[in-house]
Amino acid sequence: MTMSEADVERARAAALPADDVVAVLLNQHARIRDLFAEVRTETGQHKQQAFDELRALLAVHETAEEMIVRPVTSQVEKAVATARDHEEDEASHVLKALEKMDVNSAEFDARLADFERAVSDHAEHEESEEFPRVRGVRDEEELEKMGRRLRTAEKIAPTHPHPSTAGSTAAQWTVGPVASIIDRVRDAVR
Repeated sequence: MTMSEADVERARAAALPADDVVAVLLNQHARIRDLFAEVRTETGQHKQQAFDELRALLAVHETAEEMIVRPVTSQVEKAVATARDHEEDEASHVLKALEKMDVNSAEFDARLADFERAVSDHAEHEESEEFPRVRGVRDEEELEKMGRRLRTAEKIAPTHPHPSTAGSTAAQWTVGPVASIIDRVRDAVR
């Protein structure tokens, strides 16, 4: 049996220390792939719940990457960081549009399929272009510290897309915590 992309990402993450920032991100990429599959195959309330989990994970994941990983990438190769920020900005707009749609509509399914391809391409670019550059300029202790900082940043990251902050490390640090409080209250009320 061949391994899925999610299984490959989990295996690559398992070969690294648990706190290593790349291991944390690879495990999240795998979970994102799993959630896309759930949204594709579920119906009704289960589909909505899977999408809500996917939306929240993507929002916190991208915010934390922009806060913790992207500054390191920018120091090494600005063009790679800029390209990833641009992809995340585009994804934020699409995710915001998907969030407003009926998850049981054909339009949602079509838009989700396109979005899944874009997110998969983005993850592959990070894994092949960005992560090796970050690993090349940080030792294991620094990578583990980054992983712990990334997890901390995710705890204060918004759970809904905010296109006005996407792709900007400065905006994530200044607006993100306030947006996070609003998002988390909104989630709790639902």
